[in-house]
Amino acid sequence: MARVAAVDCGTNSVRLLIADGDGDGQRDVVRRMEITRLGQGVDASGRLADAALERTRAVLADYGEAIRDLGVGAVRVAATSATRDAANRADFEAVVRETIGVIPEVITGDEEARLSFTGAVRGLAGAEPPFLVCDIGGGSTELVVGSPGPAGGYVVAGAHSMDVGSVRLTERHLRDDPPTPDQVAGAEADVRFALAVARERVPVGQARTFVGVAGSITTIAGVALGLDRYDSGRIHHSILTAATVAEVAELLLTSGHEQRAARTVIHPGRVDVIAAGALVLRVIMIELGLASMVVSEHDILDGLAASLHAG
Repeated sequence: MARVAAVDCGTNSVRLLIADGDGDGQRDVVRRMEITRLGQGVDASGRLADAALERTRAVLADYGEAIRDLGVGAVRVAATSATRDAANRADFEAVVRETIGVIPEVITGDEEARLSFTGAVRGLAGAEPPFLVCDIGGGSTELVVGSPGPAGGYVVAGAHSMDVGSVRLTERHLRDDPPTPDQVAGAEADVRFALAVARERVPVGQARTFVGVAGSITTIAGVALGLDRYDSGRIHHSILTAATVAEVAELLLTSGHEQRAARTVIHPGRVDVIAAGALVLRVIMIELGLASMVVSEHDILDGLAASLHAG
C-alpha cells in the first residue's frame, strides 16, 4: 500500500492530505488546512503579494516537514485560481520547490473541476448519477457533470471554471460590513453572468444528484446544522435544501464581522469571505433549479491523491 501526499494551494487556504492506499481506495493519515490568503489582492493587482507568499511559505515548510517525517513516496502539489491569474507565479513556484521539493502544477480550471469531481464522488454510495459537483473556492468556482465509468473510473460530460469565488467577490463587490444591497446585487450579477457561460459547456440538466465541496460549502453546512465547532463527521454527506442555503446566505450577508465571528463553526480565516461564498451557492441553486445538495468533505485533495494511487 503506497503512501502519497497531495497539497492544494488555493486562493484562500493551503491544504495537505497524506493518504495510504491503492487504485481501489485510500485512507487518510493526515488532513490539514491553513488559511494563508495566497490570492489576497490578485483580482485587482494581477500579482501575488509578498506578504501572502511569506504566509504560504511558512505553511508549506511545515507541510514539507510532515511529508518527509511520514515517509511519503509520491507528492503532487496543485495551485489553482490565484496562481493561474498571477504574473509572478514563478515566485510561488520557487517557494514550493524550496519547501516541498517538487515542482508545483498550476492546473487549469477544467482540470481543477475534474479532480474535485473525482474526489467528491468517491464513496458516494446510493446517490443517483449523473452527478453535478460544485467546488466554491476563493478565486473561482468549478462545475462538472459526470457519471461512473468502466473499471471504477468516471466519465465527465462537461466541466467549467468560473472566475467567481469568495475572496474575489468580496474584494470586488462586498466592501462594506455588512455589504449594501447594491453590493450584493453586483456580486449576484457577476455569478449569473458566469453561470450563463458555464451552462453552455456543462450539461447541468442531466444531473440527478448535486454535490457541494470545499470550505465555503462545508462551512455553510456547519452553520445550517447549528454546530458550535467544526465537525466533519456531521457535515460529510449532510443534505442542504435550497431554502436552507438561502436562509444561511441571507443571515451571513446581513451580519457584521463580529456576528459572523461569534459563530465558532466558521474558521477565523473565513469570517470575512464566507458571506460571498454563501451568495455564490445561493445563486447557483436558484438559477439551476436545484432543490437540494449533498455536502462532501472530499474534494480536489482526494482527487490528487487518487491520481497518485492510480499510478
